[in-house]
Amino acid sequence: MDVQLHVYDLSKGLARQMSASFLGVQIDAVYHTALVFGGIEYFFGAGVQSCYPGASHHGQPMEVIPMGRTELPIEVILEYLESLKAVYSAESYDLFLHNCNNFSNDFAMFLVGKGIPDHITSLPETVLNTPFGQMLKPQLDNAMRGITQAPVPSQGVPQTSNQSVGTSSTHLNGSASAADGSSDRGKQESPGTVYNVTQLRVLDEHLTAARSKCAVIFFTSSTCAPCKIVYPAYDELAAEIGHKATLIKVDLNQAYEIGARYQVRATPTFMTFLKGEKENEWSGANESQLRGNVRLLVQMANPAHPHTNLRLPTLSKPQRPIIYAKIPPLEKLIAKLGVLSTDPSVTALKEFITARASSLAASAPIPSPSTLSTFICSALPTTPPDSLFPLIDLFRLAFIDPRMTGYFAVEPSHTTTLTILSHINDLATKDQCPYPLRIVTLQLSCNFFSSPLFPPTLSDHLALCDALVSLLTSSLLDTAHPPIRVAAASLALNLASANLAARRDQGADLFPISAQVEIVAGLLVTIEKEEESREALHGLVRALGLFAYLGDREGEVADLLRAMDAPGLLEGKARGGKFKEEKALLEEVGKVVR
Repeated sequence: MDVQLHVYDLSKGLARQMSASFLGVQIDAVYHTALVFGGIEYFFGAGVQSCYPGASHHGQPMEVIPMGRTELPIEVILEYLESLKAVYSAESYDLFLHNCNNFSNDFAMFLVGKGIPDHITSLPETVLNTPFGQMLKPQLDNAMRGITQAPVPSQGVPQTSNQSVGTSSTHLNGSASAADGSSDRGKQESPGTVYNVTQLRVLDEHLTAARSKCAVIFFTSSTCAPCKIVYPAYDELAAEIGHKATLIKVDLNQAYEIGARYQVRATPTFMTFLKGEKENEWSGANESQLRGNVRLLVQMANPAHPHTNLRLPTLSKPQRPIIYAKIPPLEKLIAKLGVLSTDPSVTALKEFITARASSLAASAPIPSPSTLSTFICSALPTTPPDSLFPLIDLFRLAFIDPRMTGYFAVEPSHTTTLTILSHINDLATKDQCPYPLRIVTLQLSCNFFSSPLFPPTLSDHLALCDALVSLLTSSLLDTAHPPIRVAAASLALNLASANLAARRDQGADLFPISAQVEIVAGLLVTIEKEEESREALHGLVRALGLFAYLGDREGEVADLLRAMDAPGLLEGKARGGKFKEEKALLEEVGKVVR
């Protein structure tokens, strides 16, 4: 997907004509920029906004700059864009310190690995370096807000914020309705989607993929007026049900082979399938009947988990990722890097971290992620283990920012994160990983979860998942350093919370069963031995509960919990009296591991 930078002049030519007289320096334009890809223009003004290219109140761009191509899926891009909304809110806009060009620069870094031209991003500094610019700063900011934060004209607003760029999907009646024709269409289901099917082969693929749950076929025709009455209800059911069922729509005027097989004689007709077998069939445009039958089918295919009947005030509460954001004295930290302390990447990290910690946090531009990646990947093997922890700690502080984490979450092959984790794990295997290095690596790993883009990568990249699990399990066994166990418990909590979110939202665990078994075994052993740190025990027990909560009662994790007598272990800890404050949590988790 090609990415372009659209450049506008907010002054409409006045800056070029009058800047030298007013400011003493020549300015060619008051730049406003937007990124364009997939037929949509994205920019920052009244928050993060979008429109069709050239359809905003800024009119047509004065310049279009090709930025390169991105191969990122549109779903990943839109999720990253969603995370930027917290940084680029309407209230945070500042013409000089936090503007559309900062947004374009950050977004371009994520999409194509490079920022926008320096003469655009440096313009505010150029103006503020003049006495007249400093004096007029408040007036200029206020005067321009009507232009920079104006709403997009209604005709320029895209029909949906979830543009299916570069895919065969379209949006109908408010929900995604996927066209058929893809060879793997039946192999990877999209939650909340109504599948428009015209080929018998594609229909069979969908039904095969739904053999473990349920499916509905809506037989309609383009000339059926009553059918159109229930289109919105069918789309709403798809959004409501998500991954729990597969909803299919078949237009019999285009799908003769399907009609011949199922002998449908009237439209609308609905057929339901439960665990691969036909369950029900009815005809008529009765919306209440449709909703009732489909919801009953979903209940039959997805019986309530026994844990939903338990009172679990802690486990049922959403768990926010644990992030390590404390900043040590940077000058002292960087001094420990020796010859690396003067490297431009270290300087850029320091400036970024300092800016984030100040009142100008929102305007802190991120350093070039690709340059940082090259720097740390080359520094790791040449830096003695005792001198590595300041470098990893700087990265920990950078990864507090979801913009930075988001970039590395989608980095091809996860080169940077995998290089760091593999190197630290290798040192640990050789018993050459100092305590400070191990703890900051655990804290850095926790900060990976500052971006919602990171957890899904763990199911797609097993090497990264294995590296994190290896770091975690080896750290859990550290009996000499309670802070190591606390940090390891925090990482376990982040992993368990991400896994539970996938289990709830997608109906499938994030991590392979082998990884879950390894983590749960490590948690049980560490819980049994933990006699010093209440904080560590709390995190360990809660992580254990999240891995077990809503899990397969006959699966390998459940077998392990029974084999290691997890209920007895937790009951013994609750009775022991050493951790009285954790008794309620121990009893709560004890219910779900039975």
